[in-house]
Amino acid sequence: MAEPSFTMGIEEEYLLVDRKTLALAEAPQALMDQCKAALGDQVSPEFLRCQVEVGTKVCKDIGEARADLKHLRTTVAEIADAHGLAPLAVSCHPTADWKDQHHTDRERYNALRSDLAAVGRRMLISGAHVHVGIEDDDLRVDLMNQASYFLPHLLAMSCSSPFWQNEDTGLASYRLTVFDNLPRTGLPPRLESYSSYRRAVQAIVSTGAIEDATKIWWDLRPSDRFATLETRICDMCPRLEHMLTIAAVIQGIMRMLWRLKTRNQRWRIYDHFLVGENRWRAQRYGMSEGLIDFGRGEVVPFSDLLDELIDILAEDGAVLNSTAEIAGTRDILQGGNSAERQRRVYEQAKEAGADHEEALRDVVRALISEYHADL
Repeated sequence: MAEPSFTMGIEEEYLLVDRKTLALAEAPQALMDQCKAALGDQVSPEFLRCQVEVGTKVCKDIGEARADLKHLRTTVAEIADAHGLAPLAVSCHPTADWKDQHHTDRERYNALRSDLAAVGRRMLISGAHVHVGIEDDDLRVDLMNQASYFLPHLLAMSCSSPFWQNEDTGLASYRLTVFDNLPRTGLPPRLESYSSYRRAVQAIVSTGAIEDATKIWWDLRPSDRFATLETRICDMCPRLEHMLTIAAVIQGIMRMLWRLKTRNQRWRIYDHFLVGENRWRAQRYGMSEGLIDFGRGEVVPFSDLLDELIDILAEDGAVLNSTAEIAGTRDILQGGNSAERQRRVYEQAKEAGADHEEALRDVVRALISEYHADL
């Protein structure tokens, strides 16, 4: 069996805030024009006018991904700063109200707004998507079936949306709660082959309900544009290095599963009911309460699961030149995911005498700082 390329690409969605008020702000056309001039097709407007989307080029390894994503983040930040704005690499703004936002006036987004009605208008969220190059169609679907097991682990490390409309939601990823209201979301179904996937898609497309598979928004999906598996479950990571760590883990998982296949082995595929329970635990608690190990039949601390994952991916990280990035998962565990860090900032501000509103503004200030920390 020919080894897949395991190339990678990372897509990120940033929220723009006014540097003085720290409230969400719409991207002026001049800002988007300047971003386009500097970054070309690697930048585009998103569904809401307060968002900017970027995407790396096809990267052969995590080193290339780091250089490209750093360039994208730096360029957007510099151009935004000239307009009195700052980008946040976070999934929810702590205080913004979706009812105050306006969608981008483009044919695609106008159609989305119409089709999704109120569900779509609440989409004041940003996500991170990681593509991994797997050229064989059936292999792509086979690995998707197995890799679904790890989606809760990836979500737990990336959670960055504890606050929504001035309130602590109690969740580590409120973004997923909003996104799951859309159709064709959640864990991907178990599929027998790529042809069965295409038949299922065509059954919906042929009715006119959707125009193509880009309107299928599963947590993990075969890309409709590239020969890649696209992981979509992750919240945005404020820190560049944390985003790269999670991307390296995703790439490593795909290679590990391919490696098992070459040895006539495979990862056990569990029912969606079971994986969905871990997905909820990650969404609710992040890393703090552990996940269920179905082999052991018990909840296992996330630190133990992470140690096991690092060991499992050791061979693949060495081949992919991503050993250091995969080990960076321990940095996320030690310092907490973004949801934990945001709550710490809020509590520290309150202890220092800030009221609720000012404490949340401190959270936004911290998010701006973290965006620039690794640039």
